[in-house]
Amino acid sequence: MASPSSFLAAMSFLVKRCEPELVVPAKPTPREVKKLSKIDSQPGLRFQVPIIWFYKNSSNNNSDARDPVRVVREALGETLVYYYPLAGRLIEDDNKNLMVDCNGRGVLFIEASADVTLQQLGPTIQPPFPYLDEVLYNVPGSDGILGCPLFQIQMTRLVCGGAQHPSVPPVWQRELLDARNPPRITRIHHENQLENIEQQPNSAEADVIQHSFTLSPNQIMEIPKCLPPHLRTCSRFELITACLWRCRTLALNVDPDEVVQISCVVNARGKNINKDLHLPLGYYGNAFAFPAAVSKAGVLCKNPLGYAVELVKKAKLEMNAEYIRSVADLMVLRGWPGLKMTGNLIVSDVTSSKLGEIDLGWGYPEFGGPPMAFPLIIVYNNRGEDEIVVPILLPLLAMESFQQELTKLIEGTNNKHETMQRLKNDLRTAFWTTSYLSFFYICGGNYLMN
Repeated sequence: MASPSSFLAAMSFLVKRCEPELVVPAKPTPREVKKLSKIDSQPGLRFQVPIIWFYKNSSNNNSDARDPVRVVREALGETLVYYYPLAGRLIEDDNKNLMVDCNGRGVLFIEASADVTLQQLGPTIQPPFPYLDEVLYNVPGSDGILGCPLFQIQMTRLVCGGAQHPSVPPVWQRELLDARNPPRITRIHHENQLENIEQQPNSAEADVIQHSFTLSPNQIMEIPKCLPPHLRTCSRFELITACLWRCRTLALNVDPDEVVQISCVVNARGKNINKDLHLPLGYYGNAFAFPAAVSKAGVLCKNPLGYAVELVKKAKLEMNAEYIRSVADLMVLRGWPGLKMTGNLIVSDVTSSKLGEIDLGWGYPEFGGPPMAFPLIIVYNNRGEDEIVVPILLPLLAMESFQQELTKLIEGTNNKHETMQRLKNDLRTAFWTTSYLSFFYICGGNYLMN
């Protein structure tokens, strides 16, 4: 297993932050309480997620009048006129339903500067980022769910250096994914913890590391060669997800009789599903579910990869309009069950989310996406046009085994194993998922925007 790069271990820089401020809508907005759907209100979704973008300077002119801090701050205020619920605060009724108090209190905005250049941050811009605590400031009291700002933006100047209306009007209509009357559970939901069993993390996972594996198109093309002919046309998601599930289970040396599962994050906005849901263009509520594939660990590990691919394909096919409606009804009938933690791995593919194509006026970012690995969750993204970056968090010995198992599947190719970062024993470091939109912008005087 490769050791962390020297620049990661030695790098240290100073970030100076201005006092956090609240950016409010630029114009008066409705003062009301808006209900969220049962899909929005799930306990398993009550956390905040960090996203980070790195931007290069698109101009060599240091006197460029478009100060990114001013531009983003003003644009944020204008955007909140249309997305005014985001300037409010979450509240909860007596039945644990989440609602948005549209009080216009605003979102957190931080201006900062750092004595570092993009080049000094390393040759490869991809997670894990060991300087995450520097560029994603956790404002005290802002990392909760109820009564806290719904997101935060930080922009940081580094030393190196507008439309009038939304193109797609925002649509609320959360009643489209609310529970039915009467509610009825019509599907099996392995992804939810339905039994009253205390879920505890494995003590062996107290000392964990995170590591990013980069898969090239050629390496991904090698994997189907071990599949039977009828599975060689499986999707990239099915292939990579099956690989991650099997390799991770082998690496953790799970008891053969233990039941393991993988939950696939499946978007309900696709044509085949949305034709029955009728979610309008501009709907910005949660619209996904976690259909799960289940197997005994021993069966999963002893069988060839095709077994896992078949299970993942079957789980994906479970997802339809009826499935997500059944999830909403499950929340009502079973008392808001959370996502299963024991023996469950959640995988999300964000390569189609266009996070790497967000242009704020300075071109596409060098990187756009989640900046770290999370316990029990794998969120993989693309780098450039074709490569897939898979951040994963495992105990050290399991990480070495995972690398070996993954290499076996693509033997004969030059798999690239990128940056690795040991985490603190306190798993809260890995669970720290504040909802910060993070930007790195480089101009004549560089900017870091989080």
